[in-house]
Amino acid sequence: MKRYSLGIDYGTNSCRSLLIDLDNGAEVGSTVFNYPSGEMGILLDPKDPHVARQNPQDYLDGLEAVTRGALQQAQANVPGFDPTQVVGIGIDTTGSTPIPVNKQGTPLGLLPEFKNNLNAMVWLWKDHTGYAEAAEITKLAHEIRPNIIAKCGGIYSSEWWWSKILRLRRVDAKVFEAAFSFVEHCDWIPAVLTGNTDPLTLKRGVCSAGHKAMFSTEWGGLPDKEFLARLDPALADLRDRLYSVAHTADVKAGSLCAEWSQRLGLKEGIAISVGAFDAHMGAVGAGIKEGTLVKILGTSTCDLMIAPTSKPLADVPGVCGIVNGSVLPGYYGIEAGQSAVGDIFLWFVNHLVPDSYGATVGEKFVNMEKAMLGKKPGATGLLALDWNNGNRTILVDVRLTGLLLGQTLHTEAHEIYRAYIEATAFGALTIIRRVEEYGVKVEEVINTGGLSIKNATLMQCYADIIGKPMKVSQSEQTCALGAAIFGAAAAGAGDIHTLQAQVTATREKVYYPIPENQAVYAELYTLYRTLHDAFGSAEWSGKLSHVMKQLLDIRARQS
Repeated sequence: MKRYSLGIDYGTNSCRSLLIDLDNGAEVGSTVFNYPSGEMGILLDPKDPHVARQNPQDYLDGLEAVTRGALQQAQANVPGFDPTQVVGIGIDTTGSTPIPVNKQGTPLGLLPEFKNNLNAMVWLWKDHTGYAEAAEITKLAHEIRPNIIAKCGGIYSSEWWWSKILRLRRVDAKVFEAAFSFVEHCDWIPAVLTGNTDPLTLKRGVCSAGHKAMFSTEWGGLPDKEFLARLDPALADLRDRLYSVAHTADVKAGSLCAEWSQRLGLKEGIAISVGAFDAHMGAVGAGIKEGTLVKILGTSTCDLMIAPTSKPLADVPGVCGIVNGSVLPGYYGIEAGQSAVGDIFLWFVNHLVPDSYGATVGEKFVNMEKAMLGKKPGATGLLALDWNNGNRTILVDVRLTGLLLGQTLHTEAHEIYRAYIEATAFGALTIIRRVEEYGVKVEEVINTGGLSIKNATLMQCYADIIGKPMKVSQSEQTCALGAAIFGAAAAGAGDIHTLQAQVTATREKVYYPIPENQAVYAELYTLYRTLHDAFGSAEWSGKLSHVMKQLLDIRARQS
């Protein structure tokens, strides 16, 4: 009998489905739903650029639309397909994306009294309003709980769980007090599908709990009440209304309930797996293994590595967390990333690239890439810092901003575009060097996301700068594919490693480093690290007077 699994991937601006054949990984159905609320699905505040919220109704409408869409495609294109052949559903989402909920687990944003209150809505991962609270959490943790903050890379982020909840407590006590509890987006959708949204009994995932909420069995789960009370006594009280157990994503969260069986057109009782973050499931969908770094290249990037729990692993300063089981059971998941990559390119094209490169965004990208062909590394004379949305790793500072150095009256837009590509690659190299410094070997990089498929110039720059073979995932939807793998595992259709072998692959084209390019980029990276440390570290001391001149010298050699 044929068996299929469904993965639902909730991104920043849209959600998408992927229905896969578990025998061979064939992708038989997929639909995208763009969130209708706000600006490209994000609820903004013109008075505060750090605000980024979402409407929970968009998640429910999207769930129904993308599931039915995938089933319709499969029925139209696959002879003999029947929805009863779908055995499981897996969910991935952005994060940390906490939702304030009432006792029944209903998001406050769905209640009439809060429908126009941004603070009652979902706090999207890229909401940075809690940056002061994050700094406060970091400071207190170093003072009284250094073992906890060490597993977070030494710095707590404004993108994470406690920063956002503490911020809500301080800016809107009414909403905070109306919230019986808080649930991560990746935990709430499986709860909805199983019909159990009770915050006290729904199954929480260790991926979100460990990486964003400082959860670990090493210290008894969530941070202790004494620590939380030092931040705010209300957080200590809230701890009793959260959770004490967290699960890996291969665990069954429950079975598809009758209501959602009818709404989706699927068989009641099929397995729903515990949810996790998009990048972590994307790493599994890309075929992650020991020695492999998976880069999810999108608006931002997330970098995932694994290390076996059977071996000791040092704490790595500046990463986004080391969590047992967050990617694969039996392995530590190591997360890092960059707060803006594709977002930088889109900002540049939308605001600064002239119409001489084309009438549309797509034309401008294509023509800039054409203009870069044949150009040597360093020939632009430019160097940039990739912090237009702050720095996620290794400095973990949302108040850092972008920088472009070396422009002259002759600088052209495609040269700036290349400098930004190189800057994101230098940022990626900085992450790799940090984790390797602490004993995590990176032998190859598997890339996934639209940039890795559409932009060969970017991929070659990354290979030359990082100095590793750069592979590209076969699937364009590795996050949804990973979710489908976990949905199948929860249904008992196979263990994760067997399922990975059956349904994941990389493309034939591999980007290898070009030695002569590597040599020039090594010079440029030294200058990048000078700027990185000078602007990003309070401990730095030195001079910057040589940087512009050295960029000119490199440009003269390479032009």
